Amino acid sequence: MMGFLEKLFGNKKEANDMSNVKLAVIYYSMGGTNYQLAKWAEEGAKEVGAEVKILKVPELAPQSVIDENEGWKAHVEATKDIPEVILDDLEWADAIIFSVPTRFGNMPAQMKQFLDTTGGLWFNGMLVNKVVSAMTSAQNPHGGQEATILSLYTSMHHWGAIVASPGYTDPVQFTSGGNPYGVSVTVGQDGKMIEDVQAAVKHQAKRTVIVAEWVKKGNQ
Repeated sequence: MMGFLEKLFGNKKEANDMSNVKLAVIYYSMGGTNYQLAKWAEEGAKEVGAEVKILKVPELAPQSVIDENEGWKAHVEATKDIPEVILDDLEWADAIIFSVPTRFGNMPAQMKQFLDTTGGLWFNGMLVNKVVSAMTSAQNPHGGQEATILSLYTSMHHWGAIVASPGYTDPVQFTSGGNPYGVSVTVGQDGKMIEDVQAAVKHQAKRTVIVAEWVKKGNQ
């Protein structure tokens, strides 16, 4: 079956001829899953010519708590050089992909705290028509994955953003869990992803960039 991107562009060269879309991939991660999703999103977006920043939201947990969890501590150390997102990054971006774990069917406090600081940008209309998409992870398939993505999209509707969910725009959706709202992945007790979602993440990133390109061209 011809994929969504092939229908759009016909070949990879034509896709790479797109003008630069600026994409911010903003994530929160304790064990590294959502950081890996963010990196795959970066790869997919760059394949269609986007300029990409991977950014993490500030950690709110005290260092003493982090130090008690070896996996968490190791991930924090491994990603210490990843820049923390600031409001200027939202102004810079044409498109934004969020990647977060689920917390009781909702986004983590770290991401919510950052979103709560965007009121000034919202008031001045600086977030209108940003193209956004979201991904998530949980320890079981029905642990709130869809609800977490939708909780992010609720804030995006208040921004006046344009949600570019993957829907069923490519057959890869059916091989990675079938979540039309955004890629979601189950993480086992060993910390490893159960579903193979790499291709689905890259497709979602490409779709987000493509929609952002349409919006940019429409505003010219």
